[in-house]
Amino acid sequence: MKKIPGLYVGIIGGLLIGCLSLNAGNWPQLRGPAFNGSTEETNLPSEFSKGKNVTWNLKLPGVGAATPAVWANRVFITAQHERTKDLLAICVDRTSGKILWQDKAGSGFGGDRRSTKASPSPVTDGKTVYFYYASGDLIAYDMNGKRVWDRNIQKDLGNYAFQWTYATSPVLFDDKLYIQILQRDYRPGEQDNEKNIPSFILALDPNTGKTLWKQNRDNQAKAESKEAFSTPTPFVHKDGHKELLVVGGDCITGHNPDTGAELWRWGTWNPNRIGHWRLVPSPVAGGGVVLACTPKRGSVFGIKLGGKGTLSDSDIAWKSEPRKITSDVATPLFYQDHFYILDGDRKIMTCVEPATGQIIWSEKLDSKSIFRASPTAGDGKIYCLNHTGEVFVLKAGNRFEQILKTDFGDSKDKTIRSSIAISDGQLFIRTNSRLYCIGKQQI
Repeated sequence: MKKIPGLYVGIIGGLLIGCLSLNAGNWPQLRGPAFNGSTEETNLPSEFSKGKNVTWNLKLPGVGAATPAVWANRVFITAQHERTKDLLAICVDRTSGKILWQDKAGSGFGGDRRSTKASPSPVTDGKTVYFYYASGDLIAYDMNGKRVWDRNIQKDLGNYAFQWTYATSPVLFDDKLYIQILQRDYRPGEQDNEKNIPSFILALDPNTGKTLWKQNRDNQAKAESKEAFSTPTPFVHKDGHKELLVVGGDCITGHNPDTGAELWRWGTWNPNRIGHWRLVPSPVAGGGVVLACTPKRGSVFGIKLGGKGTLSDSDIAWKSEPRKITSDVATPLFYQDHFYILDGDRKIMTCVEPATGQIIWSEKLDSKSIFRASPTAGDGKIYCLNHTGEVFVLKAGNRFEQILKTDFGDSKDKTIRSSIAISDGQLFIRTNSRLYCIGKQQI
C-alpha cells in the first residue's frame, strides 16, 4: 500500500448499529444509506459550477465508474491507472481533497471499449472499507489503509462468464457482505467451453472474507440475457421482515439475507427468451412495490412486495407501456414517496406514483449526451450526471422544475457513469478525470 507523505491519517471511531439505521450524513455504498438513491439530508447545494461553490477538486490517476463512498472525513473511490492499468483503491481526505492513501488492489486491462475493471463501487461501515473489481479482486482495508484481508472471487469460484465487463457492486447489510454474480452458463469466445456455469449470490463474513453461504440462482434466460450488471438491494418490511432483492436472468427474486434461500420469484418479461437482453438497473423498493426495469426500452414492472413462492401476473401492481416509462441502464430513485425513473437514452425523467404506476410528470432534459449514472436525491432535490459531465438539479415533488444545469466535464469526458454521492451537506461528483467536492464542509 502506498502512503502519501506528509499527511496524517486519523482514526475514525463509532459503532455500526445496522445498515438501515446509519447516520444519514454518510453515503456508505452505491445507492446510499437507504439503498434507494436518497438521503434525508437538508441544506444541500443548488447553486454551483466549476468556478462556484467548489470546496476542492482532485485530479484522478485514471478512470473508473464507481460512485464514491463517503464516511465522516474519508472519501473512497476506485480508478484504473491511465498508464499502468493497475486497479487502485484510493482514500481522499474530505477536508483538503488530498489523497491520504492508495493501494494497488489488482491489475488488468478494461474488459471492453466502454468500461474499465474499476466499475464496482466501494462500501464502508466506518471501520472497514471494501473495494471490489471486475478482476475478481476483493480487498478489505481499515481506515488507515492497512489490509485486513483479501481474496479473488474468480480464483476461488471460477472465472466470470460475461460478454461485457462485470460491474456489480458489493453491499453491506446486517453484518454480511453480499456479492452477486449473475452470468451466462458458458464463457464467450472460449474453445471447449465449460457448460452449465451457475449464477449465484455470495454472503461473506466482513471481518474475514470467508464465505458464509453461496446460493445458486437458476434461471431460464439464454446467452447474454443471463448477464446482469445490477447490484442486490436489501429491503426491510414494516414488520421487520428482511429480504435481499435480486434482478437479472429474465426474472426478479427475493432472498433470505441470512441463508440465501429464495423466498419468491417473478418472471418473465422475456417470454420469447431473446438472447441479448442483458440487464443493468438494480431493483429499488418503496410504496409497497419493487421495480424491475427491463432492457432495450422495455417496460418497468412494479411487483407487489411480500409475496411467497412463484408469483403470477396477478402479483404485478402495474406495468408501464413499453418505451413510455423505461430505463435501460440507470437505476430508478425512490424519494419522498415517489419513484423517479431516468430514461438515459431519450434523456427523459419521469415521476411515478408507486402503487399504480401513474405518471405524475415526465419531462425531457436539455442534455447534450446520454445518461448512464443513476439519479440521487436529498433536501427536496434530484441530482443527475450525464455521460459528458453535465449536472442537472431538479426539484422533487408533484411538479417538474429544473433548478440548475451546469457542466463539470472536460474534453476527454465521454463515458461518465458514476452517480453523485451526497454527504453532510456536500456533493461528490466524479468525472473521468476529476473528483469534485461541492458545498460547505459541515462535519
